[in-house]
Amino acid sequence: MNLDSPLDSLKGIGDKTKQVFAKAGIECVGDLLAYYPRMYDRYEAPVRIRDLREGETAAVSAVLTAPLATRRLRGLSISTVLCSDGSDALALTWFNMPYLKNSIRPGTPYVFRGRIKSKGQRLLIEQPAVFRAEQYEQLSRTLIPVYPLIKGLTGQMLQKALRQVLPQKDLLRDHMPEEYRKAYQLSEYNFAVEQIHFPESEQALLLARRRLVFDEFFFFLLQLRRLKQTRRQSENRFVLRPSAQAARLIAGLPYTLTAAQQRVWHTIEQELGGPAVMARLIQGDVGSGKTILAILALVTAADNGFQGALMAPTEVLARQHYASVCELLEANGLPFEAVLLTGSMTAAQKRGAYQKMASGEASIVIGTHALIQEKAVYHNLALVITDEQHRFGVRQRELLAQKGETPHVIVMSATPIPRTLAVILYGDLDISVLDEMPANRLPVKNCVVGTGYRKKAYEFIRAQAELGHQAYVICPMVDESEAIEAENVLACARRLQQALPDSIRVEYLHGKMKPSEKNEIMERFLRNEIQVLVSTTVVEVGVNVPNATVMMIENAERFGLAQLHQLRGRVGRGNAQSYCIFLHTAGGKHIEERLGILCKSNDGFEIASRDMQLRGPGDLFGVRQSGMLDFALADIYADASVLQEANEAVGDLLAKDPLLEQERHRELRLRLGALVRHQSENLNL
Repeated sequence: MNLDSPLDSLKGIGDKTKQVFAKAGIECVGDLLAYYPRMYDRYEAPVRIRDLREGETAAVSAVLTAPLATRRLRGLSISTVLCSDGSDALALTWFNMPYLKNSIRPGTPYVFRGRIKSKGQRLLIEQPAVFRAEQYEQLSRTLIPVYPLIKGLTGQMLQKALRQVLPQKDLLRDHMPEEYRKAYQLSEYNFAVEQIHFPESEQALLLARRRLVFDEFFFFLLQLRRLKQTRRQSENRFVLRPSAQAARLIAGLPYTLTAAQQRVWHTIEQELGGPAVMARLIQGDVGSGKTILAILALVTAADNGFQGALMAPTEVLARQHYASVCELLEANGLPFEAVLLTGSMTAAQKRGAYQKMASGEASIVIGTHALIQEKAVYHNLALVITDEQHRFGVRQRELLAQKGETPHVIVMSATPIPRTLAVILYGDLDISVLDEMPANRLPVKNCVVGTGYRKKAYEFIRAQAELGHQAYVICPMVDESEAIEAENVLACARRLQQALPDSIRVEYLHGKMKPSEKNEIMERFLRNEIQVLVSTTVVEVGVNVPNATVMMIENAERFGLAQLHQLRGRVGRGNAQSYCIFLHTAGGKHIEERLGILCKSNDGFEIASRDMQLRGPGDLFGVRQSGMLDFALADIYADASVLQEANEAVGDLLAKDPLLEQERHRELRLRLGALVRHQSENLNL
């Protein structure tokens, strides 16, 4: 068995189970080992019933006050009982578990654990886990991994498969040179993989996570440096002169470019016509005007007789960019044709787009990952632009650039990253910052409140909807989990549907939905057919909805400040006053002070710097907060020091062995090659 061995080489995994694993992206042993827990659950000591708080997950040591009462309602078996620990009573409810009546009895002490809810004047736990005291004591000494799951895949299935693989130490030869392991105090790779799945202690978990985070940064930066070396050697084959049509477009805009936009555009114009290939990052808050600069660059390429392509991370965003480009071309009488290419288009539509791209008839191409597929052939691609840069890996950027003969590259990001980190993460690019917002943009009004404000927040959303506006409600989870006391999308959507009148349409959106479903929901929200959209952070990379005036974020304490700022940027994009409600469930002075930073500043870069200062080595027992660059474990804010160390190690390695030819770097070379192949396969290339 090796890392490439198919999953059905393990005992207990047949065709049906293999298909379930495949839906989660686990097709081989290597995928299984890299399917890390999203958090860890700790079984804290039981608390007294009178000290319980609604919304938390807790355990109580108590006895049943009577036998379970079971009734049936619409085909559902419901078992209820009260338990007491002498301080107070707590209601317990189980669904479709009638057999419990014979296995738990009054008078015997048990530990009941679950999420605390309230019903009337009484607290209750629905579907609590039940333990004997000695069982719970044993669990309280361990960290329980909680994995991202899909329908049909359970944590038990994952753990059973992992326990077959992990003892085979020869599978995982340590690829990291010993000199770097010693210099940066990195744990051995086998230890790290085993402890990330089955940690013996919190200290062991921290050591394991640090090693794996270092590896993620290390290989990312290694690919980045190699890409930079290639670009350095490239002369400008597409000298693009300043465009009269671009100047005409600027003159025809219904607004004046900000000083920051003018400064950055001047830099782009100079580099497009300079001696070296342009490779530039445009960084700026949501709404700072990056898109119009991208369109001006595309028009410049077209006016010089070449093609330009813009790649967006979602179909909805690609379609919106396409509509904006077409509208501007038509309104200003510009003689260029734009074409759209996305994965959901019909075969006939794709053929038409391919033909116009290959012939050069279309000088502006806009799309999703479909732009880098094998069938996408360009006539004379001189410029490639990627939007929402943090959603694309190095390999994706490289593949799009390879569609032309070393074209100019612009990447855009609304993610506020402090410059010290941006220089590392975008090491192959020069950086321009749009540090000014349009003058007509009204600042978003913010408030930080507890759950007691939720009813008023719903009333405010209703009032805004009745004025014709729309609202986002963001939750950190899709489904309810016993292991985490966080609002979830499905329950929140149901609650809003009950609280708001039928005239206000409430829908939900999350990352587990099919792309076609997500596209349909976002298109309907864009058309104001949906007034309230309950969503996970998938809307962070979203479309421009100027009519949305309310952003309400549940469990705001579970997000990083930089991510909260980005989510806030989804509103305040129209002429009406907009509002952001940060609702937290964990009280305390520290939480309110931290979230209060967002009320004091609208500067994403200042907020990101504060975020980096406030965050420690990551919240191992909560939701990973940044989601940046699709790292599996790494968090660029919490792990900033590890990022800097990995950058130092990569620089040292390439100075000594630029092509990784030395025998002592053989395992490193093999691992890098396997990663690149895996990335290409994931892109269906």
